[in-house]
Amino acid sequence: MEKRKRGRPRKQPIDTGYITLNDRYDTPAAKAAKAAKAKVGDKAGSVVTSGVSDGSTAKYYELPAKAKELQDLISYKNMNAQIGEIFRACYRYGQSSHSDELRDAKKIKFYIDAEIKRLGG
Repeated sequence: MEKRKRGRPRKQPIDTGYITLNDRYDTPAAKAAKAAKAKVGDKAGSVVTSGVSDGSTAKYYELPAKAKELQDLISYKNMNAQIGEIFRACYRYGQSSHSDELRDAKKIKFYIDAEIKRLGG
């Protein structure tokens, strides 16, 4: 008997214009645009490249240009299954007809406990 996978299948990016942290989906054109943007500088120096914000929006909060739904953001940030489920539950918190706030909170706790265990904590 074949084991059935749980949940819906993950959408794979069709458009190869995604820019990820590890350049997994970058096209040559996207890489060239990324290099040109790096030369000019982002937002005229409003973001410090060391990862520390100067008070304006930090680079890690910027959305990818091609993002249309949560799965695009999950793929962009290379989230694992637990973190992806936490992200989804936080986004829809109390708004889904099948899941009230208490159920969403319990789901978030379940997945964060699983992630802590995975990390050895």
